[in-house]
Amino acid sequence: MGYRVAVVGATGNVGREMLNILSEREFPVDEIVALASRKSLGTECSFGDRTLKTQDLDGFDFTGWDIALFAIGSDATKKYAPIAAAAGCVVIDNSSLYRYDSDIPLIVPEVNPDAISMYSNKNIIANPNCSTAQMVVALKPLHDRATIRRVVVSTYQSVSGAGKEGMDELWNQTKGMYVPGQEVEPSKFTKQIAFNVIPHIDVFMDSGETKEEWKMVAETKKIVDPKIKVTATCVRVPVFVGHSEAINIEFEEPLDAEEAREILRESPGILVVDKREDGGYVTPVESAGDFATFVSRIRDDSTIENGLNIWVVSDNLRKGAALNAVQIAELLGRRVLKKG
Repeated sequence: MGYRVAVVGATGNVGREMLNILSEREFPVDEIVALASRKSLGTECSFGDRTLKTQDLDGFDFTGWDIALFAIGSDATKKYAPIAAAAGCVVIDNSSLYRYDSDIPLIVPEVNPDAISMYSNKNIIANPNCSTAQMVVALKPLHDRATIRRVVVSTYQSVSGAGKEGMDELWNQTKGMYVPGQEVEPSKFTKQIAFNVIPHIDVFMDSGETKEEWKMVAETKKIVDPKIKVTATCVRVPVFVGHSEAINIEFEEPLDAEEAREILRESPGILVVDKREDGGYVTPVESAGDFATFVSRIRDDSTIENGLNIWVVSDNLRKGAALNAVQIAELLGRRVLKKG
């Protein structure tokens, strides 16, 4: 016996990945529906060897459905998630709307699976920000061993994190660089993204940090440990898929690179590729389409006591969004619903 699953926002980048991953991981589905806004009604989406036609989210009856994976942004989620939850369907939401609600669990299954028990508070579970998800997968096993005091992270985030419009803008600007008179002015991003980097993701806050940077701080504290100090600089780079992060970690206890490497090799969701030679590390190109969070460039930081540097790369549409949501659904099935 399997589950009745709704994918909400099925025509977007993340929604399509959710359908792909549900199929790839053979999630026990008895019935599945692809939901989207009325303007996308009838759009075809792939689910394994099946083709689904999207149905209209507005007015859809969630009664009798077990799980709804939401990938529609905060505004639409605010309207439709409570409706689904009230109908008895557990919502797993990819937007930022519920991440900071103390009554709603924010989950990365490799990191804080026990938080799943909180789902019953509102029948809603939050999925973290893409840049946070891959970072905490790498941080948690190291924190368990030596207790992290402080994290300094610089991100190199792909344009797919800004949706289809971001990918289109990079593609069109890149083409326009080679065709005189066809240059494309920025619209999705604040500056040219082709052959450039932009130290600005989401809106600026009064503190001077961007909302993306604030999210990484707040979410790491909620998922891993509120005592960890985090500072982030988030940068958009001209890469289509795959986020990268340079992470500097200060521990309370001694932990050298060799031991950290062994710990990470044995940790769930992580693949260590760390050869000190040309090409002995992972870049976003290699991470695209993969489930793993890759860790490379593991090395001691001699400038501080108990310091370590690591390089973390992951497919942001997968572990940063769709994969983590499906993993939450799997966790929910194993620990709570127990149908599959």
